Amino acid sequence: MQISAIKSDNNLSDAPMLGDHLAMDLLNTQAVDNGNTVEYWHSDNDVLHWLARYDITPAAGGGAFKAGELLTQAKALRLLAQRLISEFRSGTVQDISGLNEYLHAYHSVLHMQYNKETNTLALNRVASGGTIASLLGPVAEAVAQLLVEGDATLVKQCEHPDCILWFYDRTKAHKRRWCSMALCGNRYKAAQFRKRSSS
Repeated sequence: MQISAIKSDNNLSDAPMLGDHLAMDLLNTQAVDNGNTVEYWHSDNDVLHWLARYDITPAAGGGAFKAGELLTQAKALRLLAQRLISEFRSGTVQDISGLNEYLHAYHSVLHMQYNKETNTLALNRVASGGTIASLLGPVAEAVAQLLVEGDATLVKQCEHPDCILWFYDRTKAHKRRWCSMALCGNRYKAAQFRKRSSS
């Protein structure tokens, strides 16, 4: 998939948010361009920026961590998620101890919030600490929820041969084929049209 085609939020360094599930978007922090792996995370700040796009931010007064530590742990969680989700798709999930380590380290509390605009109350889970575990905890929880509550047949990868992006197929008929119809779907259709026209 062309790099320019999968960027979002008008920021050329942002990973795509096309997965319809936080666990899928975690996997999509790596992509492929002309057969080469594209890495969207190069620093702690890249990971913090990605987390902030999902409203996951450090708790007020949160502690600091060593440079590179968040990046290292985020990539380790992504690698673990890739393995577990691939196993989930094939019905062979085995060792979940690594994911449990992330979940056990995540300390959170329930927080009630009032929205003045809609005059409604919402109950949310928020991190209760400023550690890396409190930042990656919601992501690990999303992976766990997918494995427990998700339908393995709806966990898919884009069918475009040059794309590796993942998504959770929430369409009514569950026949989604592309990470984005506007991107890979149209590119595939255009390629097929050119192929037929040249015959």
